[in-house]
Amino acid sequence: MKRVLLVLVSLTLAACLPTPTPLPPTLPPATLTPTPTQPLPDTATTLPPTDTPTAPPPNATSFPNPDSYIWETVATGFTLPVDLQDPGDGTGRLFVVEKYGLIRIIQDGNMLDTPFLDINRRIGSRGNEQGLLGLAFHPHYPENGYFFVNYTDNNGNTVIARYKVTADPNVADPNSEVVLLNVNQPFANHNGGVLAFGSDGYLYAGLGDGGSGGDPQGNAQKLDILLGKVLRLDVDSAEPYAIPPDNPFGNEIWAYGLRNPWRFSFDRFTGDLYIGDVGQNSWEEIDYVPAGTPGGLNFGWNYFEGTHTYKGTSPNNISFTSPVAEYGHDSGHCSVTGGYAYRGAMPEWNGIYLYGDYCSGTIWGLIRSDGGWQVQILYEARMNISSFGQDHSGEVYIVGYNGQILRLVPR
Repeated sequence: MKRVLLVLVSLTLAACLPTPTPLPPTLPPATLTPTPTQPLPDTATTLPPTDTPTAPPPNATSFPNPDSYIWETVATGFTLPVDLQDPGDGTGRLFVVEKYGLIRIIQDGNMLDTPFLDINRRIGSRGNEQGLLGLAFHPHYPENGYFFVNYTDNNGNTVIARYKVTADPNVADPNSEVVLLNVNQPFANHNGGVLAFGSDGYLYAGLGDGGSGGDPQGNAQKLDILLGKVLRLDVDSAEPYAIPPDNPFGNEIWAYGLRNPWRFSFDRFTGDLYIGDVGQNSWEEIDYVPAGTPGGLNFGWNYFEGTHTYKGTSPNNISFTSPVAEYGHDSGHCSVTGGYAYRGAMPEWNGIYLYGDYCSGTIWGLIRSDGGWQVQILYEARMNISSFGQDHSGEVYIVGYNGQILRLVPR
């Protein structure tokens, strides 16, 4: 067995499979102190070169004093929000995904009364990890009006679909649905849910291993099953999509060996990919894929949980990519929520990847410097962190499952 280490930062901070429960509707504002399995290819193709701005600002090499900044409340009143996205159209609007099937708009600091999209009747949300889970706007959304969602249907199966905005920019057409993928889910949990466009213009989707506990069907390591994977789709060359010619296995799969990649994001300046993969009983992990890395990486689940052996003996002919950061299930931690690399107006935060834990509300920062990684606990939030978000200017937000949206600002 070959294990590829990307200079792990291990946090021994160390209980069970996370089963989120809704918070009360109001809380005080947070104070933040399909073919047979194929072998790995001998050579894998790389992603196209990343388009980066001219002379991007330098990354921070140390952490700012967190006491000099606060998480400011931007909007409240959402019902079980799980995602926040910017449409990339320069309007300043933010779109908030609610678990039960609505997408709402924040405009000028207020939630608009009329939902942008209401597909509640199509959503199966009885399970804690089911519902309308993810949203991504097409890179050319201002021109084509397309956006994509990831949800579980009334049978509990994953649906990835495209919708289109109407002539009213604040209202989408619920009848415009074009389904890209239907993926059967054997259990109610570990659905993943994240969607994001890479700098190559392809749509990436995170799917969990199918659920239960410990990946009993071994889905994450099977290359003819879409569960436990990062998928990569070309949504522009065919209807409803095409498989990119350089996908490593000739199907939708781009990376595998994941348990439940609830949230991942691309650094908007570098194109690097950060994945928050939810652990089993003991370890949460952050995986990192530099821009230009070939597809075909195996992140190790269920042979490994984080960097720790979990189940069975891994084959000698497979290389695994280790996480760059991990933390244990002590101090009330239970489930990692992947975040974003900060790229906003505060240069002292530039390039710092912010992520958190759903149960404890702890927020960490992660810096890549001199070929290694620095990690630091920055804040403790009195909320369940269901997601992070990033606006058109690169500022970073927290999505609180209790209905709050907050933004990092100077004190």
